[in-house]
Amino acid sequence: MTDFNRSVLPDDVRSNGATPNPWWANAVVYQIYPRSFQDTNGDGIGDLKGITSRLDYLSDLGVDVLWLSPVYKSPQDDNGYDISDYQDIDPLFGTLEDMDELLAEAHKRGLRIVMDLVVNHTSDEHAWFQASRDKDDPHADWYWWRPARPGHEPGTPGAEPNRWGSYFGGSAWQYDPKRGEYFLHQYSKKQPDLNWENPEVRRAVYRMMNWWMDRGIDGFRMDVITQISKTIDANGRLPGEEGSEIADNPVGEEGYSSPFPFCSDGPRVDEFLAEMRREVFEGREGFMNVGEAPGVTPDRNEHITDPKNGELDMLFLFDHVGVDQAASKWDVVPFEVRNLRARMADQQAAVKNAGWASLFFCNHDQPRVVSRWGNDSDRESRELGAKAFGMLLHMHRGTPYIYEGEELGMTNAHFTELGQYRDLEAINAYRQRVEEAKCQSPESMMAALALIGRDNARTPMQWDASKYAGFTAADTAVEPWISVNPNHVEINAVEEFDDPESVYSFYKKLIAMRHNNATIATGEWNLLDAEDEQVYAFTRTGGDDTILVIVNVSDKSADVPARIADLLADGVDESQILLSTYDAMHSVKSIARGELARWEGVVIQL
Repeated sequence: MTDFNRSVLPDDVRSNGATPNPWWANAVVYQIYPRSFQDTNGDGIGDLKGITSRLDYLSDLGVDVLWLSPVYKSPQDDNGYDISDYQDIDPLFGTLEDMDELLAEAHKRGLRIVMDLVVNHTSDEHAWFQASRDKDDPHADWYWWRPARPGHEPGTPGAEPNRWGSYFGGSAWQYDPKRGEYFLHQYSKKQPDLNWENPEVRRAVYRMMNWWMDRGIDGFRMDVITQISKTIDANGRLPGEEGSEIADNPVGEEGYSSPFPFCSDGPRVDEFLAEMRREVFEGREGFMNVGEAPGVTPDRNEHITDPKNGELDMLFLFDHVGVDQAASKWDVVPFEVRNLRARMADQQAAVKNAGWASLFFCNHDQPRVVSRWGNDSDRESRELGAKAFGMLLHMHRGTPYIYEGEELGMTNAHFTELGQYRDLEAINAYRQRVEEAKCQSPESMMAALALIGRDNARTPMQWDASKYAGFTAADTAVEPWISVNPNHVEINAVEEFDDPESVYSFYKKLIAMRHNNATIATGEWNLLDAEDEQVYAFTRTGGDDTILVIVNVSDKSADVPARIADLLADGVDESQILLSTYDAMHSVKSIARGELARWEGVVIQL
C-alpha cells in the first residue's frame, strides 16, 4: 500500500499529540452507503462489486480512506445497522470474496477501507441473542434482560422495567414470551443492546474485530460506540427499575423518558475503549479507528482521542449538526451561522493541545447540507452554497469526511409523501408523534422530514443523466430501493467530472490542499469575529505561515467584518488567493470594496 498522493507531515508539525504523526492527519475520508452507491446485478440495491467498479472515480477525486456503511449479514431492519452475523457479507451486497476483491483493488490504488461496526447492539436474529433467550444458556447474560415490573402482567402496558422510550419510537423494552422477560433496545426492537458489563461479550467482540483486521481491513468506524456503557447502581439495576438507587428522568411529550442521559458516555466507556485498543489494535500499524459519539462533549473528545489515553483516534460529535433543532429532533428552528460557529469553535478549542477532530456536515444520518442550511432552489445558488460549506468544513483542523455525492452538490430528496420514505426512524417518528402522541401536526412533521430526514442522504448516487442516474441500468426490471432524485439530470458525476468550475473540481482542490499544505492539515485554528451574523472567519497558523479563511454563509451579500478588513488593509493580490468559491479576481475585488457576494468564500495566504 502507498500513501497515495499525500505529503508526509514532518515530525516538527504537531497533529494529535502522537510522534510520529499518524498517517491520517492529512487524509480525507469518503463515506459510502453501499445500498445507494452502485448496483451491478440489477436488483435495485448497491453492492460491493459496484464499489469496486467506481474505485478509479474515487482515486481521481483524491480521497484516502473509504468508510463503508455496514455490509454484514443482516435482516435489514435498519439498513444493515442490525447485524445478524459479523463475519459474513449479506447476499444483498455480495460475498466475502467480493469483499476481498474490493480490499485488494482499493489497496492497489492506495485507498484504505474502514468498515462500519455496530457493537452496542446486534440484530435479534443474531445467534448470540437467540441463545440468550434461554436463561440456562451461557449467553443468557449477553443482553440487558429484565423481568416485568412487580405487580404487572408480563407483556402488558406498564409492565416494562422502566419508562424508557426508544429513539426509533415506542418503548425501549420488548417482551420475549420464550424467556418471559424484557430486553432493552435503545433503537429498533430488532436491535437488542449488548451487555458490555459481561467480559465474555467484550472478548467475543474483540475476536471478531481481530478477524476482520487480519483479513486486511484498515480499521473501523464504530456506530454509537459511546453508548456501550450504561449507568447502573451498586446492584446492577438501571435507573427507574424497581428498587434502583438511581431515579429516572421525567416522562416527555411522547409518553416515555429518555435512556440517553444514562446510556451515553457512561461510567465505563474509557475502560472499555482502552481495553479494545489493547486487544485489537496494539502492535498493528496503518489503521484508523473512529467512533460515533452520542452524548460526548468536546472536552471529553479531547480525552478519548488523546493518544496517551489509548482509546480512539477520532470521534464524531453531534452538537454542531443539532443547531437547527430544538427540544426534539423534529422541532426544527432556523439556521443561524453564529450557532454553528460556536459549536465548531468548542470542538476546535478542545483538541488544541491533544486529541483530534472529525469534520463533517453530511453522512448517512444527516440530510444534504446544501439543502439543509443552503439554497438549492437554482443551479447557481446550489453550486455556490455547496462550495461555501465545503470550504468552511475542510479548512478547519481535523480530518474531513465527505459523504457520497456531497462532492457533486447533491441535494435533499424533496419527498412530499410518507410513502416515499424507507427509513425506519422517519416512519416510526411520524406514527408516534403525529398519530399516537399527537404532539406534532402532520404538516409540521412532513416539513421536518423533508428537511432533516435521513433518507435525504440515501437516494441513489447520481452518476449520470440516465433513467436511474447510472446507479443501476436504465433498462433494469427492478427499480432502485428508494427513488432517484429527479434532479440527477442536472446534478451528476458525468456533467461535473471534466468541468473545472464544478463542485466536483472544487472538492478536488480542497482535498489537494489538505494533502499538501501542513498549515491547513494541522495548523492552529483561531476564530475571528465570533458574533458576525453572516461571515464565518478564522485563521490557520503554522510557524511563520498564516492562512485566512472567510466564508459568507448566507444567500445575501455581506460586509467584510471590521477585524478582517483591518487585517487586509493593505489589499490582497490575486496571487494570495489560494481558493475562492467564485474566482481569484472576483474575491480580490470583493475584499477591495469590503463586501462579499452571497456564498462567497475565500482562502487567503497572508
